[in-house]
Amino acid sequence: MVFGVELRGKGRIERAFDTFQDRLVPELRLRNITDMQSANHYLQSIFIPEYWQKTITVKAKNPVVEFTPVPSHLNLVDICVQKEYRRIRNDHTFSYSNKLYLIESPLKHSIAKQSLEIRKQSDGHLTAYFAGRHIAISEVLEPTKKSIYELEIQKKIDAIELAETLGSVSKAARISGFSRETIYKNRRLLKEKGPMALKRTFRLDKHHKNRTAKSTEELVIAFSLANPHLGQRQVSAQLKTNHQIEVSPTGVRQVWIREEMNTSA
Repeated sequence: MVFGVELRGKGRIERAFDTFQDRLVPELRLRNITDMQSANHYLQSIFIPEYWQKTITVKAKNPVVEFTPVPSHLNLVDICVQKEYRRIRNDHTFSYSNKLYLIESPLKHSIAKQSLEIRKQSDGHLTAYFAGRHIAISEVLEPTKKSIYELEIQKKIDAIELAETLGSVSKAARISGFSRETIYKNRRLLKEKGPMALKRTFRLDKHHKNRTAKSTEELVIAFSLANPHLGQRQVSAQLKTNHQIEVSPTGVRQVWIREEMNTSA
């Protein structure tokens, strides 16, 4: 509803609200008014001129308006905002709403471990202030897995191009940190299969040098399947006694885990 009445002073406003709530609502109910258009029509055409202005409105003794304009040095946009404070880290970053931000403004001195004022506007826009001065900030985006792979591939391509520019794989190896064999291999892969062939992959079937010998693993698997009631210590002891195979209980368990045999079944 639109109240077309000029009220001065907070006390008058609150008293007016009490009056409207106590008297206007029952009047609307008695007249079976239930929609906004009819309520506004009754308010402006009947209630205010016939009742409010005649019985409730009182002329002020002092007609001078006490409201004063906002001083020019005050900015309501900077005042009527949500303010929060964050502690600045040693690398001039801070966190807010599960995001990491970096201070980009040039500073003569470090402001690490100081308090930074974060102002959040109604539209969600963030601004940062330190000692009353606006500070430029930017969100720090962590690299995704894809971008990490892209950087790795680009680094290998740069080493290949460096070798071609210098005309020497040995010099390129010393500068890039890659071995000559790696540069040769990457150059061959790039030529045959393209850049994606340079992405590092892990071969799960590759037998590590510190891993139990393949023949021993096969014997552990066969013996364990034939004797499922035995634990890892018993399997280790019987393999040593009956088959002269040296494998620790931990080694037996590692085989079980790799082969998904460490279950009751």
